[in-house]
Amino acid sequence: MKKQQPSIDGFIPRRTGSQLGDRHNLSPLTSKNNRESVGLQSAGQQTERVLPGVLTASDEGLSRKDISETLGRIPSIGEPKPSRRQRRDDRRAKRSKVGKIVKWTVIIILIAGVLLGGWFGYKTLKASGNIFKGNILDVFQNVPLKQDSNGRTNILILGTSDDDPGHQGANLTDSMMILSVDQNKKNAYMMSIPRDLWVKYGKACDAGYEGKINVYYSCMGGGNGNVDTDRTALAKTDTFIGGIVGLDVQYGVNVNYTVMRDLVNAVGGITVTIESRNPLGQMDSNFDWKCGVGDRKVTHAEVLRRCPPNGHYIDYPNGPAQLDAEHALYLAQARGDAAPTYGFEQSNFDREKNQQKIIKAIREKALTAGILTNASKVGGIIDSLGNNLRTTFEAKEVRTLISLAQSIKDNDIQSISLIDAQPALVTTGDYGGVSVVKPSAGIFVYNQIQAYLQQKLSSNPVVREAAVVTVLNGSGVSGAGQAEADTLTKDGFTVDSVATAPDGTYDPIEVYQIGTGMSATKAKLTSLYGITVKTTKPPVAVSSGTNFVVVVGKPQSTN
Repeated sequence: MKKQQPSIDGFIPRRTGSQLGDRHNLSPLTSKNNRESVGLQSAGQQTERVLPGVLTASDEGLSRKDISETLGRIPSIGEPKPSRRQRRDDRRAKRSKVGKIVKWTVIIILIAGVLLGGWFGYKTLKASGNIFKGNILDVFQNVPLKQDSNGRTNILILGTSDDDPGHQGANLTDSMMILSVDQNKKNAYMMSIPRDLWVKYGKACDAGYEGKINVYYSCMGGGNGNVDTDRTALAKTDTFIGGIVGLDVQYGVNVNYTVMRDLVNAVGGITVTIESRNPLGQMDSNFDWKCGVGDRKVTHAEVLRRCPPNGHYIDYPNGPAQLDAEHALYLAQARGDAAPTYGFEQSNFDREKNQQKIIKAIREKALTAGILTNASKVGGIIDSLGNNLRTTFEAKEVRTLISLAQSIKDNDIQSISLIDAQPALVTTGDYGGVSVVKPSAGIFVYNQIQAYLQQKLSSNPVVREAAVVTVLNGSGVSGAGQAEADTLTKDGFTVDSVATAPDGTYDPIEVYQIGTGMSATKAKLTSLYGITVKTTKPPVAVSSGTNFVVVVGKPQSTN
């Protein structure tokens, strides 16, 4: 019997001529088709089968390189399993790392936000410096606006087209109005100044020493793009126009086309009410080029598509009209100076009314959209207007302006028309071969206009009512009636005439009211004389339009 070779450390001795990795037939049942791979093991360990595909051998055997690569693909062979504590510490470390990443990400975002906000804040403050006078940091103050003797703040608003390339007369102020605000009573009046009003400039301008009022601002150097020059021109124009209309105008504002567009866009469009004497509404074909009219490449069907329903850019029936920025801009210019047209019979006067409506609509939409209560939106608007809006307001008055815009109700903003006054205070006509607007009282005669505006804007309710008073002298003392009329005039009453009362016996003072209303005047006369106003027929017939008759009788005897 052949002696069996002993195994060494669990390995079967190699046969002669065998190679590392050769298979050994362990029993007669083992065949070439039923092989098993034997795993490497340490001394004293139980032999384990190697997973299929991990360690395999061809008939030619394995090299050491193959074995090393295969072992490298076997995970954690012989490595101890991590403990529960180690796994917990690993998880904490991972969470700590993620937390640090999140923390620094948030910090970076915050820093970026602060820098971005600072940049926009800087831009807004810089734009504010172009728009408002004084230190731009003063915008954080809240200083009341300047006032006249009636407690009103009067603001001159001038509209130019200096940002419209090729526009003829771009520096002319074709839109001119005064906004008068009472900061305490929270009301406002808007009145337009006719751009064709003929005036004397007081100096030589391109148009000469006299001409249309819309030349004055450019004559003073306004509208040339220089902030300081524009402000100086605004201040001079404030004083000049204030002298004509009899008002202390404390502030000036110059807006151009870009300002109008930006404001309407900022509020998302506006709604104005068309109120024409023509039942069809208002149509001005002067702007139909925006529909393609006159362009041979544009068909009539395309014109109708661009400007429904009739192919006119400015064409609105009476009633509410929705306007985007472009339509608001051109409605503000429309005056029916090109046929066909309708609804602009008063030309510039109708245009001025629409301009007032547009300004009111912008304010109203800004309120309903919450823009005036949103500091970032206000800042954005100021930023966009910085290169196109000029004012003589100071930065420290900005917050007061915004507060007033929020607090004055739409119903408390009224319009004053010089043409609709009874009788009309201005009229059109020819002067020196030029079509102009002139006072009804005569060229360069502004006293009726001044008296009318002072009456409308007075803080005295008696003056605002402007009740017509006739004074009768029944005392028998010469001059007694005129003396009483002078006293009443100083108190703000409108005394129309002074006459002698018929013979008779009168109380020291008798007051008769003709008609009803005029509550402020009635209350003032009652308080002034300590009597009851009579509603019976006065002792004499008076002219139409008289509201009160004051009869001066003999004074009571002191004996």
